[in-house]
Amino acid sequence: MAFVVGPRQVGKTTLGRALLEIRRSKDLYRNWDDPVWRSAFTHEPFAFVDQYRMHKPGERPLVVLDEIHRYPRWKRFLKGLWDTRKDRIDVFVTGSGRLDVYQRGGDSLLGRYHQYRMHPLSVRELLDPNSPSQKYDLDDTLKRLASLGGRPEPAVREAFESLHRFGGFPEPFLDQNERRLRLWHRERKDLLLREDLRDLSRIQLISHVEQLVELLDSRCGGVLSFNSLREDLQVALDSVRLWVSYLERLYYLYLLRPFAGRMARTLRREPKVFLWDWSAVSQPGARLENLIASHLLKWCQFTQDWGYPRLDLHYLRDKEGREVDFLVSREGKPWLLIEVKASKTNPGAPIHYFASRLGVRHKFLVVGDLIEAGTAGDVRVLDASAFLAALPV
Repeated sequence: MAFVVGPRQVGKTTLGRALLEIRRSKDLYRNWDDPVWRSAFTHEPFAFVDQYRMHKPGERPLVVLDEIHRYPRWKRFLKGLWDTRKDRIDVFVTGSGRLDVYQRGGDSLLGRYHQYRMHPLSVRELLDPNSPSQKYDLDDTLKRLASLGGRPEPAVREAFESLHRFGGFPEPFLDQNERRLRLWHRERKDLLLREDLRDLSRIQLISHVEQLVELLDSRCGGVLSFNSLREDLQVALDSVRLWVSYLERLYYLYLLRPFAGRMARTLRREPKVFLWDWSAVSQPGARLENLIASHLLKWCQFTQDWGYPRLDLHYLRDKEGREVDFLVSREGKPWLLIEVKASKTNPGAPIHYFASRLGVRHKFLVVGDLIEAGTAGDVRVLDASAFLAALPV
């Protein structure tokens, strides 16, 4: 079975329906929100599979189950479905971001599924929907980044600017309309806070979480101080930590942890906060950093979900205030250092400091709007659009 998790409205259901068309089994789509199916499910939960007739003998149909995690005993149902009918069907399970929250505890599905995380649209995906290639290799990506030169192609720049302005969620991106984007932001936030969060946590003080969301939106790209949030909200520190963890599980935000390794005097606990929907970040510089972070996270999680050498995304900061925006580790070892600037083309001293301490050879300065790629010392200076287009996903 394949479990596909990710933010609301990122395209999981659309993907499932597209796969059903390819597998010629669109009659095997079921959504837990459908009251007719829920009623039939109560009496004969596997009947819709057993009654299905294949178009041709030997075909292996696909079953898509949407929002099935709303069923209290959903894991027991999936375990029974797979254990008794796995020789006849493939199963695709999707829903809101809560799906991976409810994998813990209860009936074990170990060995019966693979989980994949679905991200918003990216520059590379818009330019090459078939990426990554079957011959994807980490070192090839590094060579491509190191060899970038000249000005980015107009199509590359256009894709980047559209994503920067409208975000990577399909509906507002395809609309390309500022007014509808604002409406979409409001409706998505209301849905997440007043339905998903209440279902997950039973939190009654939703107004406090709404205030927390407003505070977090203005702190994207910065080191997150839970104590500062506690003071602003006038609540207990444990409550703030719990609410942030719920928002992270529901794919509203994600946290980047600092990479400490064996270096002394580096931050080891305080995370940086970013939003899955970077178009909701109002400050241009913070939005650019959030956009880059989301693309890098997509690359790292792709390598994890598909079994390639593991990449992880971190940031670096020490107690003297030296900071590098992003560090990509490869199999736990520092590999790439990436600094993001809106327009400046001179890398700061921290990237050289941390590179020498960690033994990192590959250093990049990614600039929001760059006339032409080049080199500043031993740091590659790249236009943000070209940098993102060179990533594999």
